[in-house]
Amino acid sequence: MTVSQRLDLRTSTSLVMTPQLQQAIKLLQMSNQDLCAFVAAEIEGNPLLERGEDQTLASLDVGSSAGLTVSAPACADGQSDGAADTPAANPSSNSEESSYDPYAAGERSGGTYDPSAPARSLAETVAERPSLRDHLLSQIHVDFADPAERMIAAALVELLDEAGYLPADLELARTQMGASTELFESVIVRLQRLDPPGIFARSLKECLTIQLREKNRLDPAMQALLDHLDLLAKRERAALMRLCAVDGEDLTDMIAEIRALMPKPALAFTSDVAPALVPDVLLTPAADGGWHIELNAETLPRVLVNETFYVRIQDGTRTGADKAYLSERWQQANWLVKALRQRATTILKVATEIVKKQDQFFIYGVQHLRPLVLRDIAQAIEMHESTISRVTQNKYIATPRGMFELKYFFSGSLGTTGGVENVSTLAVRDRIKALIDAEKPQAVLSDDRLMELLRGEGIDIARRTVAKYRESLSIPSSAQRRREKRDS
Repeated sequence: MTVSQRLDLRTSTSLVMTPQLQQAIKLLQMSNQDLCAFVAAEIEGNPLLERGEDQTLASLDVGSSAGLTVSAPACADGQSDGAADTPAANPSSNSEESSYDPYAAGERSGGTYDPSAPARSLAETVAERPSLRDHLLSQIHVDFADPAERMIAAALVELLDEAGYLPADLELARTQMGASTELFESVIVRLQRLDPPGIFARSLKECLTIQLREKNRLDPAMQALLDHLDLLAKRERAALMRLCAVDGEDLTDMIAEIRALMPKPALAFTSDVAPALVPDVLLTPAADGGWHIELNAETLPRVLVNETFYVRIQDGTRTGADKAYLSERWQQANWLVKALRQRATTILKVATEIVKKQDQFFIYGVQHLRPLVLRDIAQAIEMHESTISRVTQNKYIATPRGMFELKYFFSGSLGTTGGVENVSTLAVRDRIKALIDAEKPQAVLSDDRLMELLRGEGIDIARRTVAKYRESLSIPSSAQRRREKRDS
């Protein structure tokens, strides 16, 4: 066998995602908060980028349901694509800066943006109050004189969850602290006497027990009730009266006492203000009976590329490293302008097509929500389904019927009878909820009866599907609802 060497030349093609393409994909699925943070970091790290000041709004119109039409300026390729394009990053005749301005096609109805007006955040309107951690540590410094006990107590504060509970298994934490079992348990017992009542419990039962003990209401009957909280959740009154050895009136009073307690004591000290949900797209009725769609001016940053500064710095560069650095920053700045413009255009495309598909929902409500999948939108605007999925993730649209995530409008379908088109599963869920809300205490609807009513309305549905949708709505079974209505 002869071994020889040979040099061959082969050509092949492969799909490679460049770092810029990967970042553009990430930009597409970012929420408005994440996008603003990303742009701020890019501006901080790139001397050629800066923020703009003037903010108007890019918008487009969607026609009426009788004949949906879209009036929009031409896209970058010269063809209308059903959505408003955003201006390209080209310097104007009287400006020396190129920019990405997602709001340049008109003014937002209902008022204009005033950059000179002082912005007042929601957090500024909330009175300051000590956090749970500070509140507990201040009590620990007073109640625990021994340094070892104080150290254990402070460490246990850091293990509390958002409800104020300790983990059920603390053996690993005890071992890491090097504390004996007796010392560790004694510290927990003392911590459970702190304010708020019920703090440092390891279960719901222990939390309620601590609060009842403090009120001197932990008698044998109440202890038996706490031992069978599962029966209380199922409203098994007969079994509870037998286990607690009380009559119906006493059981009602005991249940009222339980309901007056705090199952999550830490929530009373939650000082964090939930961030306001800001829509990415605004939908308003148009004068011709259709819809007006526009980007929300408050969610998209305006980015400028300072060409004057670039030219001035470029003339002063001498070394190859300086030229390479400046060229890289210039390319990154223009790429960001292009990526933001494309992101805004894609969001408008997807939102426009969703409004076209779900026009009846915005007019008549959830019962007229049509079945819709990602493929329907992707085929209509000639994009990939993965792109539609990224666009609709963490993006919200404000409509006359409320604010919805774009993903809300996608749902499966159920077959119908009588030649009627398929119905959305969200509409079926809403109909099941409406039927249950309207039921009378003496005529609670079973899953079989719900199936019969829905089939009478032309919805081809099985009983197990009714049960699945009911459970997804967190609605108890007919037997449990009957007990609840009887006891209320």
